Amino acid sequence: MTHEENKQLRHFIAAALAEDVGDGDHTSRSTIPDGKVGEAQLIIKEQGVIAGLEEAVAVFHEVDEALAITTMVTDGQVVQTGDIALRVKGSIHSILVAERLVLNIMQRMSGIATTTRRIAAILEGTGTEVLDTRKTTPLLRFLEKKAVAIGGGVNHRFGLYDMMLIKDNHVDYAGGIKNAIERANQYRHALDRPIAIEVEVRNLDEVRQVLEVGNVERIMLDNFRPEQVHEAVTLINGRFVTEASGGITDENVRDYAEAGVNYISIGALTHSVKSLDMSLKAKLVD
Repeated sequence: MTHEENKQLRHFIAAALAEDVGDGDHTSRSTIPDGKVGEAQLIIKEQGVIAGLEEAVAVFHEVDEALAITTMVTDGQVVQTGDIALRVKGSIHSILVAERLVLNIMQRMSGIATTTRRIAAILEGTGTEVLDTRKTTPLLRFLEKKAVAIGGGVNHRFGLYDMMLIKDNHVDYAGGIKNAIERANQYRHALDRPIAIEVEVRNLDEVRQVLEVGNVERIMLDNFRPEQVHEAVTLINGRFVTEASGGITDENVRDYAEAGVNYISIGALTHSVKSLDMSLKAKLVD
C-alpha cells in the first residue's frame, strides 16, 4: 500500500467510525465493565474469495493500537464455510466498536472478489479480461476496485480524471464522433499529458466513423450482440484495443470473449454484488 493509499484508507476509516460511533457505543459501555479483555474470530459462513483483510487490520488498529490481530488466510484465497479468517484479542469495548465496520468492509470486498473470480474463471483461456466500471458506491470506489483486482479482474479508469471516455452523450452534445474525437485530442495536446481516449460506439456505422478519424486508444462496443462484436473486431483489425459492455451476464460472457474482444466491462461487479456472509464471534478471556 502506497503512502497515498494508506492516507485515503485512514481518512475513510476515521469518517466511517465517526458515523457509526458518534459520542460512544452506549450498549457496550452499559453492559460490559471497563477493562474487560476478550477475543473474537472472524468466521466464514459461505464459500468465496476473501478480500479486505488489510483494511480489517487497519480498522482494528485505528480503534485500538493495543488489539492483537492474527490473520489466518490471505486476500485472494478461496475460503470455505467454517474457516476462520482472523482472530483479534484485547479490549472487548474496542473489538465491539470495530466489529461492524470490519464486517461491512470485508463482506462487500469479498463479495466483489468472489463475483469477479467467477467471471474470470469463465473467461479463462480466451485472452479476454474482465473490467470494472465507475458504477461504484460513492467514496468506496478505492476499496471496491481493489476487490476486483484481488478477484482477478482489471481496473478500468478510476474516475473522470485518468482517462477520457467519450460516451453517447458526449458524442451527441459535441455534434458527432468526429467532432468529439478531434476536440478530445486538441484538449490532451494542450494539457500536455498522456491521457488515453476511449470512444463508446452504438453500432457498426459508428465503428467505421472512429476508424476514419483514428487518434484514440480504445473502442467500447456498447450493447452489441456477440455476433456484432465479432464483426466489429474484424473491422477494427487490431488497430485499437476493444471493449464490450452492456447486457453481459455469466451466461453470455464467454460468447463475447470468443468474439475476439480484448476486454469485457461489467458494472454488476460492483453495483449489485451480493456480500459474502461472515460473522465476528466473541468470547471472554480469563
